[in-house]
Amino acid sequence: MPSVFTTGLGHAGLQSVGGTSGMKSEPDPRDPVARAVELVQLFCSLDDFGGLRSVAPGEVPEPAKSLLDHRSHMTVAMERFHGGDVRLRVVARADDGRGQRPHNGWYAREILLETEAGTIVQHGIVRIDLTHLDQDAAAAIREARRPLGRILIEAGMLREVHGVKLLEIVPGPHLQQLLRLAGSQASGIVPPAAVYGRVADIQLDGRPAVELLEIVAPAVSSSG
Repeated sequence: MPSVFTTGLGHAGLQSVGGTSGMKSEPDPRDPVARAVELVQLFCSLDDFGGLRSVAPGEVPEPAKSLLDHRSHMTVAMERFHGGDVRLRVVARADDGRGQRPHNGWYAREILLETEAGTIVQHGIVRIDLTHLDQDAAAAIREARRPLGRILIEAGMLREVHGVKLLEIVPGPHLQQLLRLAGSQASGIVPPAAVYGRVADIQLDGRPAVELLEIVAPAVSSSG
């Protein structure tokens, strides 16, 4: 069945496109839009965030397609593309409310990744089950000084990215502000009608532990 999601922003025409030929991930029966919405609602109303639809890889323009359609960490993909480190900026955080112990329960955050020059290259929302991580890795994630992918790589755990599905997003006010699209419009540059992202899961040592929504910033998509 097609994945359809309509917000109050007037995107009633958003519908999914069937087929996932060329996808690097294995088939996943879960609805990718529903997976994204569950993460978005941890931090933002759907009307504020925007409209989402599931798309096939062939509908995603380069370089966004190559940056999204793979089973590796986005941190690695972004650093390879930009030829240097990217830094983390946390927008908001949430957890399961089970106290201050860093090794308990799930932890979620909304983030931006930036180049050293301050260019925003990625928006993301991640939810992590910290019970699958050792105490040092869980504490490093909560400190929010380094991107998640780098922490997991340095922890030396067996990491497997699953369930990669691509999305088209029509940004609402929240996403427009974070990606600085409103500022681009004010300067006379017409912002893109849509941006592209993906949902994915990460298994750590064979156990589902991380849920991801990752969106390539339009500055990256237009740089190729």
